[in-house]
Amino acid sequence: MTTPGLDIIPGNDMTRIRAACEHQRGLIYVVPAERSWVCDKEYLPAHALAGFFRELTALDSKEVEGLMQQWGIYFRQLPTEQESTEAEAVES
Repeated sequence: MTTPGLDIIPGNDMTRIRAACEHQRGLIYVVPAERSWVCDKEYLPAHALAGFFRELTALDSKEVEGLMQQWGIYFRQLPTEQESTEAEAVES
């Protein structure tokens, strides 16, 4: 999958996310880990990144919050499909 400046490169034991523009370049590696065992291999990068940002923002650190604001990065936890289905059932 490619988006201008972002390339997601799946592999056998890791997924690489290449982020590049004329001012910055970096490579994010996502590998199986202690907190990602519950997810299918194809969803592991999404699971790991969403979980990482959920826990990072839960630290309630002014330093982390300030750094994220300086870079214009914000994270909002969304309900899982199961939680959405349960909420819809309660509303009915």
